[in-house]
Amino acid sequence: MRRLFYILTILFLVSCEQNVTYDAQGIFEATEVIISSEATGRILNFNVAEGELVEASTVVGAIDSMQLHLQRKQLVAQQSALLSSRPDKEKQVASLRKQIATMKNELKRVDNMLRDGAATQKQYDDIASQINILEGQLSANLSTLDNNTLTINENAAALEAQIAALNDRIEKCRITSAVRGTVLVKYAEAGEYATVGKPMMKLADLDNIYLRAYFTSDQLSKVNLGDEVKVIADFGGEERYDYVGRVSWISSESEFTPKNIQTKDSRANLVYAVKIAVKNDGRLKIGLAGEVIL
Repeated sequence: MRRLFYILTILFLVSCEQNVTYDAQGIFEATEVIISSEATGRILNFNVAEGELVEASTVVGAIDSMQLHLQRKQLVAQQSALLSSRPDKEKQVASLRKQIATMKNELKRVDNMLRDGAATQKQYDDIASQINILEGQLSANLSTLDNNTLTINENAAALEAQIAALNDRIEKCRITSAVRGTVLVKYAEAGEYATVGKPMMKLADLDNIYLRAYFTSDQLSKVNLGDEVKVIADFGGEERYDYVGRVSWISSESEFTPKNIQTKDSRANLVYAVKIAVKNDGRLKIGLAGEVIL
């Protein structure tokens, strides 16, 4: 009799374990971002630790930019020297303008004398001709000076573009977090050599975490974007916590059931991934198992 009782008890426990009390199962994930180096050089400092919360646009380190600063200083000096070489048009044509003004006054005097018969028409024409020649010289000089100034300004603008490019490269020597998140992995340390594209750290937004759960095609008809569902976080043993989740994404393609996932229908080979957004209260971690009840 006692032996029969043990057998029935074991069968009861096994049957209870086979009774699935959830609609879907999955793993908690978060949006991860890898911050890579945008410059090449020795890492001067990298003041961040794994597990630390980093705000967006926060500078957490620096890469040696001394050579870039020296190049920028050289270009700035070249630009300054180039701009100071621009011709002073008014000073260079001041003498011609003065000659023209003098000749025009002389032309007026001769014109008055011509009316009184004290000068000849040839004297008047000679002075007018000289004025035309001087004004032609003035126009040619101004055109040459304008062209020289334009060339210098264009060269200075080219140097300005090079300086701007160096400023951008210098700015990229600052290791900056592009997003707000918790440092999951730190890939480099101060003193190491960085190259463009080298991963520096991995961040994740742990405040807004989501459960990637898997549903069978039969269940998918009951799941819609924006639906509110019950999410159960399984911390192992008796430690389980309920959360309110909201369906934020549904895969349009099926996939084979991951080995570490059990579906409500154990016969299902193909499932659809669904992301369920959950507000993290600080307990949820990446990789933690979770269940969904519709």
